Formats: sequence, C-alpha cells, structure tokens
Amino acid sequence: MPTPLVVSDVAKSFTMHLRDGIKLPVIAGVSFSIRAGECTVLGGASGAGKSSILKMLYGNYAVDEGQIIVTHDNGLIDLATASPRTVLAIRRQAIGYVSQFLRTVPRVSALDVVAEPLVERGEDREIARGKARALLAQLNLPEKLWALPPATFSGGEQQRVNIARGFITEHPILLLDEPTASLDAKNRDVVIELIAAKKAAGVALLGIFHDHDVREAVADRIIDVTAFAPGKIAA
Repeated sequence: MPTPLVVSDVAKSFTMHLRDGIKLPVIAGVSFSIRAGECTVLGGASGAGKSSILKMLYGNYAVDEGQIIVTHDNGLIDLATASPRTVLAIRRQAIGYVSQFLRTVPRVSALDVVAEPLVERGEDREIARGKARALLAQLNLPEKLWALPPATFSGGEQQRVNIARGFITEHPILLLDEPTASLDAKNRDVVIELIAAKKAAGVALLGIFHDHDVREAVADRIIDVTAFAPGKIAA
C-alpha cells in the first residue's frame, strides 16, 4: 500500500523572545508514516504537541530537526527544507487541511469559499460551485446561507463551511484539526461519512479528535504524542 507521508525524527521548540530568548522544547523524535486509505489519529493530553505536529506537516511551523517526506509531483519532497514556493505547490496538490477556525476573505460567499480550492487547482468555476453545493447540502447548511459571507455565520455553520472547503478536493493527504468541534450529533455523523469516503478513495488522513465517539468511529490507528515529549524515547 502506498505511503504518501513519512515523518522521521522531527523536533520542534519555540523561542520565548520576551523571556531572554529561552527555548521551550515541545516535541522531539517524532517518527511515523501514514498509508493511503488510512485514518491515523494523534492522541494525548492537551498541550502534548498534537496541533504543532499538524502545523509542521502543513508548513505553518518550521521544523528544528528531522524530515517530513511527502509524495509530490511524481517525486519525494522534504517539506522541512522545501522553499516557500514548493510548500504552496504541495498545499495545492498534495496536502489538504481542515483547521479549527475558518479564515476567509470578507464579502466572499460561502459557496465560493468552498469552491476556491478546486478553482485554484484549475477546475472550471461552475463545476467547482456544483461540487460545493453538494457538500454544503450534505453538511446541512441551509441554502439561504450559501450566497452570504461566512463571517456572519454561527460557529457551527462556519465549521461546516470549513469542512466542505477541506473535503472538496482530491488531495492524497488530508490533515484534520478538530473538524467536529462546534458540530451537533447529526453533522458529526456526516463528517464520519466524509472521512469514510476519503479512506475508500485511498486518501491518507491524519487527525485530532477530542470527541471520543468520533475518534472511535474513524481511527485505524492512534499515535500517542506523549511518547514524543522532549527527553523521552519514543517506543
């Protein structure tokens, strides 16, 4: 089975510039791989470094040490040392991301917010909008909201737009940072269905889920992030 993502001996620390440049180590020795068609979940207590791992894999955080090898453009790229231009190309083609928060351009409709990732990948705008409509309907977002900017929505409504935007593409790798936060039980079940469909399509998923029922429903494997605490040897 293909392995589109391999993480090897990755470490991350933060520099406290307001405290005389003290370095605060967060994680070290992070090593794992994600197979196509698998949903792997990062487990561990709050503050263990789960979100930091996702942000390094998406290129939002720099890596102190180690490699993040991604299959991209018929080759292997080390995201830890890739140029900003290459990171952007990988985001367009290889790695999708659903964050906890929706950040959009003001006055852009929810429909176009969801369709935008497909348009950026070269898909016809009307075809992309059609796929966006289908996802928004599946996620039970009222049609009367589709033409409105998401900044006016409730937290749960914004999260559904966020999920639709993240799931609309066919990225071979998809990162999920608490996608079911702010959702009711009905829409949590929809997200479980969407994840199952991605797995069936051969997507490699890596996520954080604090909701126990969702985690149990989607996880093929759980990685205990506390094993990567600085100074601790991972098993």
